Amino acid sequence: MSKIGKINIDIPDKVKLAMNGNILQVEGPLGKSKINLDIDMFDLNINDEKKSVSIKPKKINPTSKRLWGMNRSLVNNAIIGASSGYTKILELSGVGYRAAIKGNQLNLQLGFSHDINFDIPEGIKVNVEKQTTIKILGIDKQEVGMIASKIKSIRPPEPYKGKGIKEKGQYILRKEGKKK
Repeated sequence: MSKIGKINIDIPDKVKLAMNGNILQVEGPLGKSKINLDIDMFDLNINDEKKSVSIKPKKINPTSKRLWGMNRSLVNNAIIGASSGYTKILELSGVGYRAAIKGNQLNLQLGFSHDINFDIPEGIKVNVEKQTTIKILGIDKQEVGMIASKIKSIRPPEPYKGKGIKEKGQYILRKEGKKK
């Protein structure tokens, strides 16, 4: 039995769920998202009175046990994304490292001989609060994480001085330099 799959998902007041064939449509104040569920394997029960959703497998076998918790998490992430959204905060550390938004692109100066222009995809908002802080906002948890990881991969933090792009609160393992 899946420990995560058994837990019911609470639906916030402003979020609406609709099942259309095998596609679950989640609509909230921040936007809409769609999830493709396997109806042959799982039953989705939407309880409007208690404002909750539950997922139960039709047959319990090793495959359904593996996918039960994942499908429950996908539905939960869509509901949270439609109601409150997801954010990632990135910090730039290094002399002369700065970020700015120019139109639909994120302009990064990271110590290279040229500026890096990162295209911001549709459905994602990127704010530069200070020149060294980037805030990524969106409905889809996976997409927000992917954009954050792509930006971090441009200049990952190095272990000697800690220069680079890191997430807020990320610990960087520091190394001791050369000794004489």
